[in-house]
Amino acid sequence: MADRQQTDPAPSWWSRPEGPADARRDGVPSPRPDAGGEPRHPDADREPASGPEPGPEHDETYQQADGQAYGPADERTYQQAYGQPGEVRYDPWGEQPLQVVDRGRGRGGIRLWQAAALCAGSALLAGGTGGYLGVLAEREAGTRLELPQAGVADPGRAPDSVAGIAAAALPGVVTLHVRGASGSGTGTGFVLDAQGHILTNNHVVADAGEIAVTFSSGESATAELVGRDSGYDLAVVKVSGVRGLRPLTLGNSENVRVGDPVVAIGAPFDLSNTVTAGIISATGRPVTAGGDKGDGSDISYVDALQTDAPINPGNSGGPLLDSRAHVIGINSAIKGADKGEGEGGDGARQGGSIGLGFAIPVNQGKRVAEELIRTGRATHPVIGVTLDMQYTGDGARVGDEAADGKPPVVAGGPAARAGIRAGDVITKVDGQRVRGGDELIIRIRSHRPGDPLTLTVLRAGRERTLDVVLGSANGS
Repeated sequence: MADRQQTDPAPSWWSRPEGPADARRDGVPSPRPDAGGEPRHPDADREPASGPEPGPEHDETYQQADGQAYGPADERTYQQAYGQPGEVRYDPWGEQPLQVVDRGRGRGGIRLWQAAALCAGSALLAGGTGGYLGVLAEREAGTRLELPQAGVADPGRAPDSVAGIAAAALPGVVTLHVRGASGSGTGTGFVLDAQGHILTNNHVVADAGEIAVTFSSGESATAELVGRDSGYDLAVVKVSGVRGLRPLTLGNSENVRVGDPVVAIGAPFDLSNTVTAGIISATGRPVTAGGDKGDGSDISYVDALQTDAPINPGNSGGPLLDSRAHVIGINSAIKGADKGEGEGGDGARQGGSIGLGFAIPVNQGKRVAEELIRTGRATHPVIGVTLDMQYTGDGARVGDEAADGKPPVVAGGPAARAGIRAGDVITKVDGQRVRGGDELIIRIRSHRPGDPLTLTVLRAGRERTLDVVLGSANGS
């Protein structure tokens, strides 16, 4: 056991005695003395505690309030009169311990002013921590705020809804990026068959040196030109080595009626996989497009389907679909504000859609595509006359004399065999009125070579009806 030692604690307010003045020594309370006048340990008269002798872990001294040191009589520790933690606290004028506080603490203790400061600091820390945790809790509560929302289960879409049509057709629609001597551009096309043939507009690929095709999945491939025809504004390109092609089903444009719902898919302004919807606004709308070259070689004549589905630059060559996701037209031209009718859908000279879009009927597109795939060029139905395009009257007038070396009526041609003469004015085709030379060309080109037609002709103020079988000419 360690030697006893005498120490003088530093006087302070918390070491002042609680007993009478005669029990004080230098302002420090003393334990009650024994008969000999010597200080007595509080446990001096008690029976020794049973149990093992104190070990090295108890070999330390405990300081009384008056500075007299005593060793422990058993395993217990004692609380000084000034409140040393970890020991039994007792009244220096009594005989019984008052309480046990934190058994096992060290002898250093915590002074009252330190305890007060610690309590105050703990209170501040607790308050600050509580406030901080409150803010965190509030923030956490804010981040956990959940508003009512429908489930993620997909209820599906009806096949004839816009969403259903788009889901069925998008895998077969492609975006074309072309580059040539005159610059670069964007258009649309759609897959025709499993061999990789893709139909688009002629004005999309007319000047292309390189053609890149991007599918709705993001897969890209290089395409080569198979054939094109400026008169119909149609072209076919082909990709190779691409698996999983999804050809679109071709419908029948003869079944289309005004008011039918339609969906257009394309890449307006290079925004691929854009879907718009509308109706058929008119059928058999005569539209001419092109003419930039000045010699008429790039003019296309279309007996068009008119739609109010938004079509913008970049939609050219994309499909116009019916409610069964069947292709009924090839989007080709739009009428822009303050612009001429039928300007090409590539946006070279017009702004955005004003709800007047035009599509090549799929029946015409199908025939031309088949010929382009087989031979690289398409045939044009003809009647064998040269028209006076300066005529301002109602109808299409046959020229009086040869123009550009071409006779007004080709000898032995379909018109000559039908009895048409120079100066005749053709006013109707199969009972449908025509108002000019462009409309006559459009009506004729909506048929196939070999088809029979009935023409209404005005000659010398009299109308007559003539039957003609369409001939064929190779397109450019």
